[in-house]
Amino acid sequence: MKKTLCAWLNILLGCTILAAGFVFFINPYNIVPGGVYGASIVLHNLFPSIQVGTFGYMFDIPLLILSVVLLGAKLGTRTIAAALITPLIMNVLSELVYPTQEALESLDPEQLLGGVMNMTDHLMLTSIIGAAVIGIGTGIVIRNQATTGGSDIVGMLLQKYCHIRFSNAILLVDGTVVCFGLVVIGFGIGSADDVSQPSWHLSLYSLISIFIISRVIAYIINGAKNDKLIFVISDKNMHALHEYILKDLDRTATCIKSSGLYTGKEKEMLFLVISNKEVPGVKMTIKMADPDAFVVVTDAYDTFGAGWKELPSANELQPE
Repeated sequence: MKKTLCAWLNILLGCTILAAGFVFFINPYNIVPGGVYGASIVLHNLFPSIQVGTFGYMFDIPLLILSVVLLGAKLGTRTIAAALITPLIMNVLSELVYPTQEALESLDPEQLLGGVMNMTDHLMLTSIIGAAVIGIGTGIVIRNQATTGGSDIVGMLLQKYCHIRFSNAILLVDGTVVCFGLVVIGFGIGSADDVSQPSWHLSLYSLISIFIISRVIAYIINGAKNDKLIFVISDKNMHALHEYILKDLDRTATCIKSSGLYTGKEKEMLFLVISNKEVPGVKMTIKMADPDAFVVVTDAYDTFGAGWKELPSANELQPE
């Protein structure tokens, strides 16, 4: 019960962060970070009286049905909740941060919170910040086995049935949405008469945002991936290294009996996975135990087992 409650609270937190990213950094500048809400920004420009979050509801309904049918009832329930909460929070925040209905319909950044967050002259910065905030919110939701609807659901379907990595699937889907937005409307905070802000520039900012969102999602779910894999081959007694691994690092390793191809002499090969910060201590201990040892240090892309992560289940997300 406690674990389930925690998951639902995290989903609510992720939805709130996601909505804030759109309201404060994306929507006012017509940046289109793909997916349902990117398409919603397009439609809001055509129908200003309807909020971006409301369009989100319109897109999510058929995708939610697919989520329940194809991704499982448990995931579908959480996704339905997240997809319903996010547009609601987005609409409420929008009502609160704009002083008038006219400002709300135009999404005027000069009137956002009284103009204190107007970043019209810093589109690259607002693209990066907005994308990072959206990625963090989306990542939190996905880590709790839900999605925020829209392209998340499409990404999950592509992962499950087409074996495409989740973050790459999101990048593919959202990039397609941006391209359609450029063809249909031609985005930009400037108009056709304002050559200082040509509309196609906003599409480039949108593509930057999409890439950052996909990277942040992968980072939030998978972490920094800074584990290191070390192979140590020596023909001497490595007792000091064994003691260091077992007692100082509180880890274990695998000893593999081997022999030199040229000399035929028996050697000991040690297989060890440690964190990046533990590498210097291990290398120093190896040098003291056998200065002539052959050592290979490489990245461990993912590590599962005792003391590390559990192996994923069949329905668990694998964004990288």
